[in-house]
Amino acid sequence: MLERDKNKTEVNIYGQQYRIVGSESTSHIRLVASIVDDKMREIASKNPSLDINKLAVLTAVNVIHEHIKLKEDIERLENEIRRMKEGQ
Repeated sequence: MLERDKNKTEVNIYGQQYRIVGSESTSHIRLVASIVDDKMREIASKNPSLDINKLAVLTAVNVIHEHIKLKEDIERLENEIRRMKEGQ
C-alpha cells in the first residue's frame, strides 16, 4: 500500500493528541484510540499515583492479556466445533 493510500487520523488518548497513520478506516482508528483511552482511564482511576509511562505500560499489559485470553477462547471454541463436526 502506498503512503498516500493510508489514512491519517487525529485522535485524543488520555488528554494527548496523536496522529495515527494506517490502512484501516478512520472510524476503526478512532475506535481503537477510544478503547485505549477508556482502558487508560480505567487503570488510572484504580491507580491514581501512576505516572504516564507506567500507566501506558500497564495499559499495554492489560490489553495484551485480554487479547491472549480471547485467542485462547477462540481456539477452544474452534476445537469444540471441530469435535462436534467429527462426531456427526
